[in-house]
Amino acid sequence: MLNRIVRYLACPHCGASLAQGDRALFCPAGHSFDIAKQGYVNLLPRATKLRADTKEMVEARDAFLSAGHYDPVMDALVDLARRTADPAVPGCVVDIGGGTGHYHAGVMEAFPDAQGLLLDISKYAVRRAAKAHPRIAAAVTDAWQTLPLRDAAAGMVINTFAPRNGPELHRVLHPRGVLLVVTPLPDHLREVIGALGLLQVDEGKESRLAEQLAPHFSAVATEELTRTMALDHQALAHLVGMGPNAWHRDAQRDLETIQRLPAPTRVTLSVRLSAYRLSA
Repeated sequence: MLNRIVRYLACPHCGASLAQGDRALFCPAGHSFDIAKQGYVNLLPRATKLRADTKEMVEARDAFLSAGHYDPVMDALVDLARRTADPAVPGCVVDIGGGTGHYHAGVMEAFPDAQGLLLDISKYAVRRAAKAHPRIAAAVTDAWQTLPLRDAAAGMVINTFAPRNGPELHRVLHPRGVLLVVTPLPDHLREVIGALGLLQVDEGKESRLAEQLAPHFSAVATEELTRTMALDHQALAHLVGMGPNAWHRDAQRDLETIQRLPAPTRVTLSVRLSAYRLSA
């Protein structure tokens, strides 16, 4: 799949275009990036201090999403993409911080002629993403560094529960492209935040989002989605294990706490979906 999207890539060291050889991507300056046997490529230009999702976190996320608990988010995202994205705009569909490729794969199904590129800092997530859909390629990178993409390479950018580097998103998005963002609202998972010690959504999250994207983008569509999920104990364990809550936790203690909760436990799913275009 990398051979289909390599024309959109840029060397993370020098910014030159990349080409694909038998087992690596390379640029004219001689920088080379091995293609892993799982089909992804590592395009981190230098070491990063950011934490990457572990193998166990990625497995938990894959199990939780595959069970369909966040399917309403997927459906709403695909619908928003259909309403705001123009398939005729040049460029690939880029998923920034896309994890296992769950949402990306759904969007790709709605755009049968598109080619996709998923970027994530976790090699474990990217391994799964490389197999999430036949038209998705995957690469390891840091969303806070310069993205390994050529200017205006993306006809659509997806960003679900992930970091947003406003200047870089502006640089890689085509002038007629669209940026789709999904963020949690304050009520998201409120029934289990206290009981399970989960991180609470900051009331100032929306204002920070606006700061990150302004003055580069203008919102063209915004909607809120609220549903109630019925989660059994296994689903709750996956929920705890799949996100930033999973770092430095006592797994056995978490399981004991979960076992004391009702089965199923009713939990609120609450997110905001927004579509942005480049500011004039």
